[in-house]
Amino acid sequence: MEKILSTIPGLIMALLVAVLSKYLESLLPLPFLGASVIALFIGMALNYIRKPSEFIQVGLKFTSKKVLRLSIILLGSSLSIGTILNVGRLSLTVMFYTLLTCFGAGYFIGKWLGLDWKLSSMISAGTGICGGSAIAAMAPVIEAEDKDVAYAMSATFIFDMAMIVLFPIMGRALGLSDMAYGLWTGTAVNDTSSVVAAGYAFSEAAGDFATMVKLTRTLSIIPTVLVFSVISARVNNKNTKGNTSGGNKVKITSLFPWFILAFVGMAIINSIGLIPANISNTLKSLSKFLMVASLAAIGMNTDFREMKKSGINPMLHGFIISALVVIVALAVEYFMGLI
Repeated sequence: MEKILSTIPGLIMALLVAVLSKYLESLLPLPFLGASVIALFIGMALNYIRKPSEFIQVGLKFTSKKVLRLSIILLGSSLSIGTILNVGRLSLTVMFYTLLTCFGAGYFIGKWLGLDWKLSSMISAGTGICGGSAIAAMAPVIEAEDKDVAYAMSATFIFDMAMIVLFPIMGRALGLSDMAYGLWTGTAVNDTSSVVAAGYAFSEAAGDFATMVKLTRTLSIIPTVLVFSVISARVNNKNTKGNTSGGNKVKITSLFPWFILAFVGMAIINSIGLIPANISNTLKSLSKFLMVASLAAIGMNTDFREMKKSGINPMLHGFIISALVVIVALAVEYFMGLI
């Protein structure tokens, strides 16, 4: 009970920022600057003015993780399982090439910039899969240092901020359809929260599509982390001259994003007509509002001053990989005939 009560102050702050953001969205005549983007920037501004106390941070972390997942689960109540399967089929082709770009080009770029393989790999995983979640999942199995985790997260997060604003502008300039834009955003933007922000800044349909693509992409955390656990074990064994006791064991159950199963479950329930249309619409509106609150919490937990300490090379690595992924995802869609 005490743990639940400790989350209330931060949760309330995030909800208040979400309400303010929705109000500002209704006032601003800028289609690319949606409530999600506004909430994120308001949160970062509040952090810059005064960093949240530990008393507040508990609820902010809860909102940025648990509430975001809840919002995605609720989104499933407005979708059909047929749509989700179709999205997965389309996104797998694009994902194959973007992941190949991240880890293939990322390896050589990291070497060129003189980065440690662990830092380089985490930046590639964050860019190719799902930002901070992929980095957090990889860090323990490759025994990454805290500073490398911070560098990797900063490198991916900074470019996510730019993508949130630039993607809707570029999407309109290129004349992309809701589906083409959603597929592009879901495969090229890093973190789930940033995909949500960039997707819904373009249109509601594009936001739905981008979110579904991103959830499909998130599943690649599992094989990626398993592969890197093997690589790490081999490196450790080599460094200890054949000692096979090194390396961390990986529990698949701890890596699997279970909220995706709940999301699919809600879509199945909706597909067979068990959720009335008015309730489905209400749950979707609640889902979008909770996403805005989650982005507000992420912003309030982001210290821009700390991010500046990361140095130039990890940032350069993140920029090059992010730019390549954006171009490759768009090129693959073009050859698939979606553009």
